[in-house]
Amino acid sequence: MGKIKRIGVLTSGGDAPGMNAVVRAVTRTALANGIDCIGIRRGWQGLINGDFIQLSRASVGHLLSKGGTILYTARSEEFMTEAGRQKAVYTCKMLGLEGIVAIGGDGTFRGALELSRLGVPVVGVPATIDNDVGCTNYTIGFDSACNTAIECIDKLRDTMQSHERCSVVEVMGRNAGFLALYVGTAVGATAVLVPEHKMNFEEDVLERIRESRLAGYTHFMIVVAEGAGNAFEIGDRIKEALGINPRVTILGHIQRGGAPTGRDRETATRMGFYAVQAFAEGRGNCIIATQEGSIVELPIEEALTRTKHLQMDRYKIMQVMQFGTSHPFDEF
Repeated sequence: MGKIKRIGVLTSGGDAPGMNAVVRAVTRTALANGIDCIGIRRGWQGLINGDFIQLSRASVGHLLSKGGTILYTARSEEFMTEAGRQKAVYTCKMLGLEGIVAIGGDGTFRGALELSRLGVPVVGVPATIDNDVGCTNYTIGFDSACNTAIECIDKLRDTMQSHERCSVVEVMGRNAGFLALYVGTAVGATAVLVPEHKMNFEEDVLERIRESRLAGYTHFMIVVAEGAGNAFEIGDRIKEALGINPRVTILGHIQRGGAPTGRDRETATRMGFYAVQAFAEGRGNCIIATQEGSIVELPIEEALTRTKHLQMDRYKIMQVMQFGTSHPFDEF
């Protein structure tokens, strides 16, 4: 890859706090290296349709604290077809784009891999509140989403304690329990249900509530990852078994919004910088990841083969904090 003159940047899939900070970092790092930066709006679909905006140093000012994504985001079924990807390649040629910085999760990166196979170099930046991208220890937006959920649950606990009630709170995370476990530990949940663990309702929920009641508590907080079960069904089962009437709260997309935390702003800035540096130094078709606190580059194909597992030592810590003992979770 020779001296690159113009790149595009897009956000795809679910939005995450900190995406704008990546766009800012990509734009300003590109301009500092003499590279034009074009914002592609509405993800891969925007690349197909030629939906773009010229980015400047001034146009990305004041983005560090702004949630969502100024480039908008969308999922594109058309991009999943060969014809759709060929249209995207044509847009790149028309605009003179010699590379794309793609900000998102695994789905975004799978699209990036297909585009790279058609001759358009891509560098991926992981941004998803689920923290479920296998090649990186951390994804942009996770810390912000955790803090939003923690703030909401702390407020719920106030009213649950006042009325001596049980609360079942569903958090996001798709098919991963990273968000639920982190939040559950941080709020001192009575029980945390994650998709990585096959639930034993008697042991994992009912007995935890009983133990809390015997310890003198009159309010209970159950945190459920969206991939671990239906929060309303769990509430009904608690009512049937114990005779208490839980209040169910689905936090939903509120977890995606709001200003990013300092960690997400700083991580997004570093990742955006290194994404452009990869292009400036003649590299592409990689994912910018964090491993043991450092920023690293991984080839896209290798990155997409990696998996991430829930840290079971954290689950045991959560149990010890709540009950003084940990239960075996060898089946994780």
